[in-house]
Amino acid sequence: MRLTKLEHATLRLDESGDTLLIDPGSFTTPLDDLSNVVGIVLTHEHPDHWTPEHLDRILRAVPGTPIFAPAGVAAAASDYEITVVSPGESVTVGRFSLRFFGGEHAVIHSSLPVVQNVGVLVNDELYYPGDSYVVPEGVAVDVLAAPVGAPWLKLGDAMDFVLAVKPRRAFGTHDMTLSVIGRNMHRQRLQWATEQNGGEFFELDPGDTLDL
Repeated sequence: MRLTKLEHATLRLDESGDTLLIDPGSFTTPLDDLSNVVGIVLTHEHPDHWTPEHLDRILRAVPGTPIFAPAGVAAAASDYEITVVSPGESVTVGRFSLRFFGGEHAVIHSSLPVVQNVGVLVNDELYYPGDSYVVPEGVAVDVLAAPVGAPWLKLGDAMDFVLAVKPRRAFGTHDMTLSVIGRNMHRQRLQWATEQNGGEFFELDPGDTLDL
């Protein structure tokens, strides 16, 4: 399985001719090479994780592509057919097995509502928590997509999250809210956290790939 990191929180996974897309949002440039897309995962309803423009572009290329997301996304994206998923559930789409974790977005501020959020484990290899620090209990994570910058993110908490997950490999995502200097600083701290348990950290920029 090949992972491609795209801008901000968007991930592309390719396995034996099938493509899975995760969180194509407002900070991500228009996607192309969509003919093999078999599924879309949206972790939550915030626009930096999904937009109608991205969904329309994908669905024009591959009509009927299933979209998996929590109920909050189904309400926000009511013009689209959403398969609602919840923590503890598993689904299979194409060559991808998906297991969902979590339930809630990390708190941004007491003045803002806490929305639903699911983390997703793909093929028992890649774990992406969405906008949360939910640890997938009982899972030996091969590759962790670790958020590095967000209104809800404190770097020390992000480091503790990586320390708790203990991935064999990790890379930073959710990074378009940071300057280049800030992104590099946060990456260095997450690299340290990854290495504490013998893991390896990869600095992936948009378009970079990692074979799982």
